[in-house]
Amino acid sequence: MAAVVATLIGAAILLAVLYDTARLVTARESRCPPLARLRGHRAALAAAEQWLVGLRVHGRVDAAEYQRRMGALAHGERVPGRAGRRA
Repeated sequence: MAAVVATLIGAAILLAVLYDTARLVTARESRCPPLARLRGHRAALAAAEQWLVGLRVHGRVDAAEYQRRMGALAHGERVPGRAGRRA
């Protein structure tokens, strides 16, 4: 009986790891951390700002794009170009 329970727990853990890995590598993964969404719009903006700073530090965006995106964040837009819509 203990072997069956151990096998079921091991299979559940393996499925969870595979699911999480597949979710992380798909193109549909959101750019906003889920906890920021639960805490509200201001926290989501702060998380987006931290994400953008990380992109800039690692050279993923140039200075003009960084300024454009930070300006959008300052106006409450998490995604530039979607004015009036909360993310």
